[in-house]
Amino acid sequence: MVARLVIAAPSSGAGKTTVATGLMAAFAGRGLAVSPHKVGPDYIDPGYHALATGRPGRNLDAYMCGTGLIGPLFEHGATGCELAVVEGVMGLYDGAADQGELASTAQVAKVLRAPVVLVVDASSQSRSVAALVHGFASWDPEVRIGGVILNKVASDRHEHLLRDALGGSGVPVLGVLRRAPSVATPSRHLGLVPVAERQTAAVEAVAAQAEQVRAGCDLDALLALARSAPPMPGEAWDPTATAAGLRPAPASSAPGRRPVVAVAGGAAFTFSYAEHAELLTAAGAEVVTFDPLRDESLPEGTSGLVIGGGFPEMYGAELSANEPLRKAVAELAAAGAPVAAECAGLLYLARSLDGRPMCGVLDAEARMSERLTLGYRDAVAVSDSSLAAAGARMRGHEFHRTVIEPGAGMQAAWGLRQPHRRLEGFVERGVHASYVHTHWAGAPEAAVRFVEHCADGPAA
Repeated sequence: MVARLVIAAPSSGAGKTTVATGLMAAFAGRGLAVSPHKVGPDYIDPGYHALATGRPGRNLDAYMCGTGLIGPLFEHGATGCELAVVEGVMGLYDGAADQGELASTAQVAKVLRAPVVLVVDASSQSRSVAALVHGFASWDPEVRIGGVILNKVASDRHEHLLRDALGGSGVPVLGVLRRAPSVATPSRHLGLVPVAERQTAAVEAVAAQAEQVRAGCDLDALLALARSAPPMPGEAWDPTATAAGLRPAPASSAPGRRPVVAVAGGAAFTFSYAEHAELLTAAGAEVVTFDPLRDESLPEGTSGLVIGGGFPEMYGAELSANEPLRKAVAELAAAGAPVAAECAGLLYLARSLDGRPMCGVLDAEARMSERLTLGYRDAVAVSDSSLAAAGARMRGHEFHRTVIEPGAGMQAAWGLRQPHRRLEGFVERGVHASYVHTHWAGAPEAAVRFVEHCADGPAA
């Protein structure tokens, strides 16, 4: 049984990521094998979690993967670990819009039967903190608030007032953290700056977070709370068994040949779920990562291409300057090879991004916008593609500040059902490109179908 804690807060901005990452690093520094998890679709926080623990950060998203997979995916990620730390999303009880508790931190905590540690931004309150904690602790009796960590505390006097107020609340204070600029992580238009873009500074920030947590939190009490979690029913998710159940036959039409699937990485394309590569491998592919900022050619023998999300707008000049790779991507797509692109990948396949030439695979122009598009999406494939058969349903998430203007006659990838009905994305030859980020653990047939198409297609 894996000991586990959920780190939550009354709202965004309270310091969940700082505390969760600091706890992960502090416990890892004690020699514990720590499994890092993040509630929701966020790609960036898990990068800091991985830095703190040395293990892949994994997401637990009940909207995209289904409530029934939360426990198995957690168990899969935590295999071989002694402790799991789960960072929540938004406020403790906030979830998918108009869906009740679905995809909320509270729902995940209940599924995992895990105690919750509430991180409270105490910078502008004293005695009122007791009413706040009482309200969150009593709102849902199935959610066990096992303790509180007071963040952004101004002084010893301020700490005394807060502890005095919480003295009769029944919720123990497990940590008090002072305001500390050294632990801050810079943000921009879509959240924190990813680890891949500030490796040295990120390492220093995580070390500072660990030190702050060690100094201000009762790690022994937190570990004891984590170990109080009862056993979980069920078994761990298994990508190999999942893929085999969907397609028992070998993924390659040629005996012994594993089609090479090239996956974009590097600083420009950091958004990817660990389960995607695991499912592609389980379905029979050889997964090879390449960096569009540095590599001038695709990996040898590439039969399919996966380009996930990230921040191509921050690297538009460098991506555009790598003309040999842009040409190679265009030639692979023109040959009909399967290409799956999400958000940043979609922009990279366009003719241009903010006026700079991109791969030109799609007859579309992309540009930055002031408008934020954000939210979960319920999507239905409107045409056959290398990723989904027409009529297949998948759930995903949109999060971008760009717009794309397609040429006439382009075929859509998805019909979105919420928050309002519209067509989205593009399908052309083997290309499936869309703004919608998906989690293939919730739709593993997408990975199996993609590898099948790769096995039958051309190789670069």
